Amino acid sequence: MNSDSSPIAAIATAPGRGGIGVVRVSGAELTPLITALFPNVTLQARHATYLPFLDADGSVIDQGLALYFKAPHSYTGQDVLELQGHGGPVVLQMLLARCLEAGKEMGVRLAQPGEFTQRAFLNDKLDLAQAEAVADLIEASTEAAVKSASQSLSGAFSKVIHELVDQVVQLRMLVEATLDFPEEEIDFLEKSDARGQLSRIQLALKKVLDQASQGAMLRDGLNVVLAGQPNVGKSSLLNALAGDDIAIVTPIAGTTRDKVVETIHIEGVPLNVIDTAGIRDSLNEDAIDVVERIGIQRTWTEVAKADVILHLMDASRGPTREDELITERFSPDIPVIRVWNKIDLSGHQAAVDVLPDAIHIYLSAHEHIGIDLLRAQLLKIAGWEQTGESLYLARERHLHALHLASDHLDNAAYHAEQTDQALDLFAEELRLTQDSLNSITGAFSSDDLLGVIFSRFCIGK
Repeated sequence: MNSDSSPIAAIATAPGRGGIGVVRVSGAELTPLITALFPNVTLQARHATYLPFLDADGSVIDQGLALYFKAPHSYTGQDVLELQGHGGPVVLQMLLARCLEAGKEMGVRLAQPGEFTQRAFLNDKLDLAQAEAVADLIEASTEAAVKSASQSLSGAFSKVIHELVDQVVQLRMLVEATLDFPEEEIDFLEKSDARGQLSRIQLALKKVLDQASQGAMLRDGLNVVLAGQPNVGKSSLLNALAGDDIAIVTPIAGTTRDKVVETIHIEGVPLNVIDTAGIRDSLNEDAIDVVERIGIQRTWTEVAKADVILHLMDASRGPTREDELITERFSPDIPVIRVWNKIDLSGHQAAVDVLPDAIHIYLSAHEHIGIDLLRAQLLKIAGWEQTGESLYLARERHLHALHLASDHLDNAAYHAEQTDQALDLFAEELRLTQDSLNSITGAFSSDDLLGVIFSRFCIGK
């Protein structure tokens, strides 16, 4: 991404027709451009001025409001000019062309995607997590996502990261001071409660990581994998959740040979539902052809990447040894919902049963009975009804940085328990922890990373 300081201009409202459209310009000094656009008008900073927008030949393009924000009191930290007129696509293109023409000598150019927000970041108006929250707020599809993105934009996520960094820095200071004065024969870890401080930092980081992971599900959606034996109704359940005939349903076992992925929305929350080949690993190998065997292998690959597993079982025949073998291969770190399908044949009532091993839901995919119970549980896992603690719409890079920081803290704790008290290694792990956390807010971020992040923004933002 280009990061020069030349003036930039773009249409800041969404494509298409609308009541109002905005053309935005940002640059270090926009007085020459304002004079060229409005030669007989003085724009007062932070005040709206109603006036005609004129073309180069003096003809009227539109009439609307001109707003001038003097640096540093603007979104980007530079001078910003906004022309708010009628939202017709042609009108806005003409206004944009006029701004580029009038500012040609001062180097006004078209903005690249995300360049306005990038300048806000570079001019310390936003940190990196807040800048990313701008895009998350625009893309939010639920009220919960809007609230979480708004919190991040206001600095709530950044605040907890800064608090963690401050705690790490405080502990680093104690460790570094001890390393600088090795002649002091004191038990550093005991005297300064270093282990206690480290433990409190680990607990605080775990809390943030849990909230961020939940928020990431709310932002990107759950990867919901349907797994189970052949012919237990996985494809029927996919169709019931999607409200359409997405997958082929037949009474023949092994109909689904490869995964079928469908993204659906429940209360605005995206769910990536993945129907997989039926698992029958322990059955007669001669009954499984090569294609189905490959499909089963891919099923286990998808299961390992799932955010939640829906383990389907046939309620009309009850649990089997095959179901137990499948259960044993599930990772303990991935939530599992045991779905007892075909209650229209078994005589069960639609219900949710919370047991020590998992949540059990009784339903009929074919008759669409109990589907709402399953939807409610998926929303709960996605954090849609989260109350009390805030969720942060974390991105993959945020989660990666938090996990990396957690690993470094674990290493620091290991060194703290060694008999020789390897304080130099302890200090190094704390430094790496600090770097990982700082990368979230942009206190430590490479130019390449910034380019990737802002290039995914929409133009005009």
